[in-house]
Amino acid sequence: MSQNLPPGAPGLAPTWSSSDKDMITTGLGASRVWATLGHGIVNEVYWPSTGRPQIRDLGFIVAHKGGWTEIKRADTYLFSLPESYIPLPSVVHESEHYRLELEILPHPQRDCLLIRYALAGDDARLYVLLAPHLEGARENDAVAGQDLAASHKATALCLRADCGFRRTSAGYVGTSDGWQDFANNSRMTWTYPEAGGGNIALTGELASENGILALGFSETAEGARTLARSSLADSYEECRTAFIDSWQEWAQNLRIPYATPELEEAARRSAMVIKCHEDRTYAGAMVASLSVPWGSSHDDAGGYHLVWTRDTVEAAFALITVGLYEDAGRTLNYLVGTQADDGSWAQNYFPDGRGYWSGKQMDEVALPVMLAAKLRAVGHLTNSPLEEAMVRNAIGFIVRNGPMSDQDRWEENAGASPFTLAMLIVALVTSADYFSAEDRDYLLSLADCWNERIEDWTYSVDGHLCAGLDLEGYYIRLGPRPSEGGIDSIISRRNVLHGETPAGDLIGLEFLYLVRTGLRAADDPRIAGTVRLIDAKLRAELPTGIAYYRYNGDGYGEHEDGAPFDGIGIGRPWPLLAGERGHYAALSGDDPLPYLDSMQRMTGKGGLIPEQVWDGEAIAKRGLVPGEPSGSAMPLVWAHGELLKLLATHATGQPAELFDLIAKRYGGKRPSAATWHWRETSPFDSIASGRNISIEANRDFALRFGFDGWQDVGEREAVANSFGVHRIVFTASELADHKVLNFTFRSNTGEWRGKDFSIAID
Repeated sequence: MSQNLPPGAPGLAPTWSSSDKDMITTGLGASRVWATLGHGIVNEVYWPSTGRPQIRDLGFIVAHKGGWTEIKRADTYLFSLPESYIPLPSVVHESEHYRLELEILPHPQRDCLLIRYALAGDDARLYVLLAPHLEGARENDAVAGQDLAASHKATALCLRADCGFRRTSAGYVGTSDGWQDFANNSRMTWTYPEAGGGNIALTGELASENGILALGFSETAEGARTLARSSLADSYEECRTAFIDSWQEWAQNLRIPYATPELEEAARRSAMVIKCHEDRTYAGAMVASLSVPWGSSHDDAGGYHLVWTRDTVEAAFALITVGLYEDAGRTLNYLVGTQADDGSWAQNYFPDGRGYWSGKQMDEVALPVMLAAKLRAVGHLTNSPLEEAMVRNAIGFIVRNGPMSDQDRWEENAGASPFTLAMLIVALVTSADYFSAEDRDYLLSLADCWNERIEDWTYSVDGHLCAGLDLEGYYIRLGPRPSEGGIDSIISRRNVLHGETPAGDLIGLEFLYLVRTGLRAADDPRIAGTVRLIDAKLRAELPTGIAYYRYNGDGYGEHEDGAPFDGIGIGRPWPLLAGERGHYAALSGDDPLPYLDSMQRMTGKGGLIPEQVWDGEAIAKRGLVPGEPSGSAMPLVWAHGELLKLLATHATGQPAELFDLIAKRYGGKRPSAATWHWRETSPFDSIASGRNISIEANRDFALRFGFDGWQDVGEREAVANSFGVHRIVFTASELADHKVLNFTFRSNTGEWRGKDFSIAID
C-alpha cells in the first residue's frame, strides 16, 4: 500500500441505502446487473444475482457558483421512464445554479451499468461519489487512479469515465471520503491513491460535463476493468436501442385485463417490476424486493433481497394472470431446485439456494404445489418427473407435519392461521390425482377434516372485540397450537415490548383467503361479520386512499417519532392488504376499484408500491408524509403481484387462487368430513356420531383402547401409509354404541405412555 494513506481507517460502520426507491432496473440479455435508484441517484447495485448487493450508492456532487451540492440531499429532481414497462430511468436534477441530466442503462450483454450524464451551469463541475460495499463486507480495498476500483476477495468493481477523471481519491467513510473533503474544504483537495481494510469511498472529478460512466463487476480487478472499458467502447445508442427493444418484445406478451388507462399503466409497471426481480444466474428465482428495509440505518446481510417461497409464488400467480406462463414456469422449476430433501423449503434463502433464516412455514410448502396446479390448469405444465416428484414430496411433508405451522405468514408465531390452512387444503385437493386411489382418498379425507375444523382453530365466539359490533364471533389472526392452549391462550407479539396478548384479541386479514380459495362463501355470516370487524379496527383512511394494518397491535414499522424500525416499533398500513380487502369486495358484489386506485396512489415517484405507508403526522426531516411510502421495503414484489391479481379478479370474477376442483368439492361451504384425523399436534376431545376416527402419528405405535370409561379394552398396532403416517382407524359402526373412546399409546420401544386420552362421541 502507498505511504500516502487517507486517515480514519476503518471508517464508520457501513449501512445500506434507504429503501425509498424511485425505480429498479435490469436488462433482459446476458448481463447480470440489477440497479436501484433512490433520491435521484443509483443506490444498491446487485451482481451477479439479485441476492448480492455490491455498492451502497453512486451519487454526485456539483460544484457551482453558489458553492457545492450533493444532489441526493437536495432532493429537487424529476423522474421519468420512456414507458411504464421500460425500466430506463431518466433523472433531471435542477437548481438555480445547475442542471444535471442522468440516464441509467444496464448494459444488455455485459456485467456493467452505464450512466449517461450531462451537466449545465456556469462554472459547474461534476464529481462522482462511489461507496462500495462488496459482498456486504465491512473491509473493502480501493484504488483511485485512472479508474475508480474496489475489491473484496473474489469480487471487484471498476468505475470508468469515457472522458476520464481530472483527479481521483480513495478514503474512509466519515473521515476522508469525498463528501468530507467538500464539507471541510468546499472543494476537492484530497487525492489519496489507495485505501484498504475498511468502509471505503471513492471520489472522482469528471474531465467533461457530458459523458458516460461504466460500472463493471467481475471476480477480478482486471475483469471489472475490462468490462468497464469494453462497455464504453460499445455504442451507447446501440446498447440503449437493444435494451428498449428487449423490453418492448417482452411486453408484447402481456395480457392486461381491461382497465382504466391509469390502472393499465400501473399494471404494466407492476409486471415489469416483477420481471426485474427475476434472477438470471438462477433463472426463475425472485427475491422479495431489491431493497433493505430501513437500509440506511443498519447493515443487514439479508434485507429483502432473499427468496421467500410465499412471495415468489404470489408473484408467479400474478404473472399467470397477465399471460406470462413461461416466466411462471421458470419459477416453478427453480423451486424444484431449492426444495429440501424432506419436501419443504427454507423460510427464506439466497437465489443460489443457501438458507438464511431457519423457520418452517407450512404455507411455503403448499404454495409451490398450488403453482404447479395453476400451471396445469392453464395448460402450461410439462408434468416432468421432477415436477411431479416435487409435488409428491411437498404433499408428504404437509401430510406429516400439518396443519399447524411453526410460523404464520408474518413469520412471527406458531399455530393455525386461516391463510396457511387455506393453502394446505387447496394443495391437498389439487394434487390428489398425482397419487394412487388409496392415497388420493386419504389426502381428500385429510383436506375435508382440516377444512371442517378451521373454525375450531381460528374462530373466536367469546372474544373481547365483539363488543359494540353485534357480532357472534370472528376469525382471529392465529390460533396457537393446542398443546400451547389453542384459541384461548396467549400470543407474544414479537415486535413490541411486553407483547403478550390473548390470541382472541388479535385479528388480521388472513381469513379473507378462505373466500378467495373457495372454502367459504363471501356471504357466510362469520366471514361477513369479521369483515365488518377488520374495517372497524384495521382500516386506515389516508390522503392517498385505503390501506390496512397487518393486525391490531403490530410493531413492525417506524417508531412514533419516525425513527427506523429496530426490532420494535409501530406497525403501519400496507397497500398489499388493500388488495386483499379489494378481492373480498369483488367476490361479495362490491366495487374493488377504490382499493385498486388506492394501491396505485400509495407509490413512490416512480410508481413503485411500498411495503408500508406512513400514517402519522408529516415529519419532513425524515421524509415521511401521510399516505406515502415509509422506510419499509420498496418495491414489494408481492404488492405488485396483488395489484395484478386484483385487476384480473375485477375483470373475471375469479381469483387466481381459486380452482375448479375446490369450487366443486366445497362450494364455499364448511364440509362434514367422514373421518376426523386425531394427532397430538391437532387433537380433538369430541366428535359427532357417525364419523370415523383416525388416530395418527409419524412413528410406529400401538394403541390400548376402551370405551365409556375403559370398558371392552383392546390393543391394536398402527399401520403406516405411503406418506409415513402410522394410523389406527375406528369406524363409525364400531363407535356407534359408545359415548367415549378411551386410549393411550405404546411406543415402538414397548413402553406405555402413562397418559390417557379420550374423545367424546356426541
